[in-house]
Amino acid sequence: MCRTLAAFPNTCLERAKEFKTRLGIFLHKSDLGSNTGSIGKFEWSSKHGKENRNFSEDVLGWRESFDLLLSSKNGVAAFHAFLKTEFSEENLEFWLACEEFKKIRSATKLASRAHRIFEEFICSEAPKEVNIDHETRELTRMNLQAATATCFDTAQGKTRTLMEKDSYPRFLKSPAYRDLAAQASAASAPLSSCSLAEPSHT
Repeated sequence: MCRTLAAFPNTCLERAKEFKTRLGIFLHKSDLGSNTGSIGKFEWSSKHGKENRNFSEDVLGWRESFDLLLSSKNGVAAFHAFLKTEFSEENLEFWLACEEFKKIRSATKLASRAHRIFEEFICSEAPKEVNIDHETRELTRMNLQAATATCFDTAQGKTRTLMEKDSYPRFLKSPAYRDLAAQASAASAPLSSCSLAEPSHT
């Protein structure tokens, strides 16, 4: 059950490689990513300059704030890939489930979905149990008695705070994201800065 100290460096290396691979797969599946190249290698083709520039700005925006990351479809996918390497993707999946839950307008569907979310993420020994305190768990349980669009707000807020303070800083410091951000910076640089100025002839 206990791991030897020597196993930890290899585990960290494997997780870093896994995250980079997942990001590579995500980028190649993305409409904004390149359709060529090997998995795990980030491509910035000059063929689609505008798309790549927009994607580069998106990538660089993720480090500006957690809100910008969560508001980006690409950012959420990349962050989810990172969380999977830390075995904590349930936090983001719960947050996303709550966001979709709030869009439901039918009272019947709302109640049904609320119980499914509770059973999947909140109840004790749930398959994707999130890390929340007992009081929040019980408050959410009581909210289900008359489910509304806000019944998960407290639990969702605490899960978001946990991700912002804990997982998000590690995501930004990860070698894979730093590599991606460096390539995004290079790709977003104006073409004029990449070429020598032409000498003027009078």
